[in-house]
Amino acid sequence: MISVSEENNSIFGRLVKISNDFVDVKVTIDVGPRVIYFAAKGKNNMFYEDINKSTLGDVQDCYGGDIIKLYGGHRLWISPEEMPRCYYPDNKPVSYIVEDNSVTFTAPVEEINYIQKSITLTFSPDSSLVSVDNTIKNCGVWDIELAPWSITQLAAGGIEIIPQSKRDTGYLHNRYVVLWPYSKMNDERVYFGDEFISLKQSPDAQCAFKIGTNNEDGFAAYFNKEQVFIKFFEPKLNGNYPDNGCCFETYTNSAMIEMEALGEFVKLAPNEQVFLSEEWEVYEAPCLPDSKNEKQFKELLQKYISF
Repeated sequence: MISVSEENNSIFGRLVKISNDFVDVKVTIDVGPRVIYFAAKGKNNMFYEDINKSTLGDVQDCYGGDIIKLYGGHRLWISPEEMPRCYYPDNKPVSYIVEDNSVTFTAPVEEINYIQKSITLTFSPDSSLVSVDNTIKNCGVWDIELAPWSITQLAAGGIEIIPQSKRDTGYLHNRYVVLWPYSKMNDERVYFGDEFISLKQSPDAQCAFKIGTNNEDGFAAYFNKEQVFIKFFEPKLNGNYPDNGCCFETYTNSAMIEMEALGEFVKLAPNEQVFLSEEWEVYEAPCLPDSKNEKQFKELLQKYISF
């Protein structure tokens, strides 16, 4: 069984705390929703919390002069990334419903965009596994096209490991990496191995870095704070994904690192909705891997994942 309670936070306002014997989770309800806290029971938060109250982009006149705030944690967006469509200020209170071992957080319908976002967290009774259903509903009167995009921001100081496709395609390519204009392929934070890509979060970084991949194994892991956070999702082979076919993207700057899962493009009729489902697990992991040691990556990951 889960325990659910409300608490006040000096930065984010009211939070809903959800716990069981394996994991502690907190979600904002005065804004968002943002899953702002995720950790193994009694451990430090693995998610990034923006205590500096940073903003994203410029003030948008179409949204009444409001501006989107970073907050941190896990949020639900839509792809492709466009201004101002993606940058709706989610600064209003959200509602939530508790049902058995699940809690659903629902934001108000977005003005102008006429979409509504909700996040449902379902807790396993016997492990740290949390199933996450990210839902986008078209509340307008015309069709809209989008791809659901879940962005999980994690705290500074760790190392992310991303598997590479090992599918035998003969003379055809089996993997690719998509780069953004500010990403340097010789960035010291990234390591391209034979089976994995690793990305190190550095508080001393002078610039951002982002890549996208066709992550066919459907997971990525982040080691930090004597824990490992694992994000699972279900990629579709050769799916109609944004950003030249990326089902997974990762971004880092001096403050945090992001794990981003993407769904396929869909056309939603009025009152239709699309789901992007993922699973999270967290375990105690006292060893922070060497960022360029693939043998160690595999040995550590095989303690938690079958692949």
